[in-house]
Amino acid sequence: MVTPQFLTAGDRVGLIAPARFITAEQLAPALKLLESWGLQAVLADNIHKPHHQFAGDDIQRAVSMQALVNDPEIKALWSVRGGYGSIRLLDHLDLTSFKRNPKWLIGYSDVTVFHNVLHILGIASIHGTMPIDLADLPTALGNHPEALENLRSILFGETPALEFAPNAANRQGLAKGIVTGGNLSMLYSMCGSPYQVQTAGKILIIEDLDEYRYHIDRMLRNLKNNGLLSDLAGLIVGGFTKIHDNSIPFGNTVKEIILELVDGCDYPVAFDAPSGHIHKNYPLVFGQQAQFEVTPRGVSLNYL
Repeated sequence: MVTPQFLTAGDRVGLIAPARFITAEQLAPALKLLESWGLQAVLADNIHKPHHQFAGDDIQRAVSMQALVNDPEIKALWSVRGGYGSIRLLDHLDLTSFKRNPKWLIGYSDVTVFHNVLHILGIASIHGTMPIDLADLPTALGNHPEALENLRSILFGETPALEFAPNAANRQGLAKGIVTGGNLSMLYSMCGSPYQVQTAGKILIIEDLDEYRYHIDRMLRNLKNNGLLSDLAGLIVGGFTKIHDNSIPFGNTVKEIILELVDGCDYPVAFDAPSGHIHKNYPLVFGQQAQFEVTPRGVSLNYL
């Protein structure tokens, strides 16, 4: 795996909008944050051009993103928000230029599409918070200061370990592997395509938002039936937020669904990782080798 060049003061960060649009007011806190880190923000042309729920139509979003992908002066790409739309751009983008000029891609949720494509290309990326999360809105997740500091640290050349509390449902063990994964709905949507997630021998992290229990069961069974859960080095379960059930209960919780589907596999499993659509959305470096340990005292993910 190729690790993009770390940032230094004065570097330019491209703010991309491959999915939903964002307003100038919503974007302002992220611009201030980048400035406080000594970085220069460069906005994609489509960033304030709404088209229905999107930040422009598919071609506008793709062309605007491609320009920043191709610009050698841009050292990182930070997706301003998720929602839905990134997967619609894959037929219009040429991301192979990342091979010649790799740069950090930052985001989560819908951005899982690009994380996975870069993973297939052999390039590391950062699963982490987005500018919309910094916006002072009733619907915004907000941000944890340590999570933002960890993001800054990764961009500037450090890889702080991820540590979190034990959970009674955890399955203990020690494993090493490359970290990958992201939003379950997006991983599910790419199954059977050229962009299908590669999981063999890797540490897979999953998270999701606003889903029904039966649909989580269906998505995970699809991953299992595609052989994507059998050869993992380890499984990390992040936030499963605002999960719904039918009037006639499905019967199993998210934890129970997952444990049933990985029964018989001997890798460690950890729940409630601080990652995903939650306040403490700590960054993860996808594509980097790490040691994953689950003990009665807690869980750690240390990059090697």
